[in-house]
Amino acid sequence: MKLSVGPGAMVAAGFIGPGTVTACTVAGANFGFALIWALAFATVSTIILQEMAARLGIVSGKGLAAAMTSPENGPIARWAIIILGIAALAVGNSAYEAGNLTGGALGIEALLNGGAGTHKLVVICLSVIAAGFLAFGHYKHIEKLLITLVVMMSAAFISSVVITRPDLSALARGFIPSIPNGGLLTAVALIGTTIVPYNLFLHAATVRDKWPNGTTEAMRAARTDTVTSIGLGGIISILILSTAASALFGSGISVSSAADMAISVEPAFGVAAKYLVGIGLFGAGLSSSITAPLATAYALTEFGGLRRDGWQFRIIALTVLLIGTIVALIGVRPVEVILIAQIANGLILPIVATFLLVAMNRAKLLGTYVNSTLSNVLGSLVVIITFGLGLRLILRALNVWP
Repeated sequence: MKLSVGPGAMVAAGFIGPGTVTACTVAGANFGFALIWALAFATVSTIILQEMAARLGIVSGKGLAAAMTSPENGPIARWAIIILGIAALAVGNSAYEAGNLTGGALGIEALLNGGAGTHKLVVICLSVIAAGFLAFGHYKHIEKLLITLVVMMSAAFISSVVITRPDLSALARGFIPSIPNGGLLTAVALIGTTIVPYNLFLHAATVRDKWPNGTTEAMRAARTDTVTSIGLGGIISILILSTAASALFGSGISVSSAADMAISVEPAFGVAAKYLVGIGLFGAGLSSSITAPLATAYALTEFGGLRRDGWQFRIIALTVLLIGTIVALIGVRPVEVILIAQIANGLILPIVATFLLVAMNRAKLLGTYVNSTLSNVLGSLVVIITFGLGLRLILRALNVWP
């Protein structure tokens, strides 16, 4: 069967944003290869949940937001879901958008050694490019752009790993689960930056544009696309962490963002390393600055019963972009914003994933394509583990857990 890449690549472009690059950089610089297992777990978990979201969209013809607000849930649960969805997506993604634009600008700054004036100019340029695609672009145009950016990021970070030459034995040991002292917050951030709740809404909606006929062949193509694209995205994340671990761990250099890493690797590994990291960060920022507003628009139009091809869809997407642009231009410190957003993602995820699992077991909605026992077991394990990590994080913050 011919490989048809599309919505899965959009999901990968969505989670390989500045949040991922920053979280992976901080993880590698502070803990070496010790937290690679968190990325491996997150990648497999993302494939499991996104396959369900894609199947839901193709078979039922509905997005996740529509399934979550089904009358079968009852009026109280329905309104609770709508309020949660608006809070998590509209507010959360506006904050993400600021981090996306800021991250993309940091990548260009690392290449040009620009100052504050350059930063604001690049943020505005990125915002204008994203606005053009959101306002006038069709699905196929956006899909091609995001696939191109994913390929560009792959090439950049593969090359950066080749230049920095990581210790392969230490890298392999990183797949053994362990949480180093002080590493819990970073582990949750790595999971939160990969298993992104808004991507579940985005995937369920975009598969209908790619494969509107809902055939068995479409199901196979969507599954292949999901595994291939998200698997590649997970590899990119591991490459970013490995670059930071091999270049910065134990060096005593203080690193708080990928832009810092781009500048720090130049003395030891040459100007090419700096350019590669900067290009990768720019690609991550631009790709996510499009997917976050897009996912919000898909979800909120479904929550409100609005048309996806109407003017409301584009207004919602552009509003998220505008808010993110304003916050980015104000000068809020990007690293703290990005990491806090990723941690919040990790805490919200179990709730959204639980509703997805409920929807995937409704025969009236999916017929013979309801979840198998294996899918339910795997999906439940993801929910339990992510809930446990989030709960432990909260208890530690309250000094209840050592």
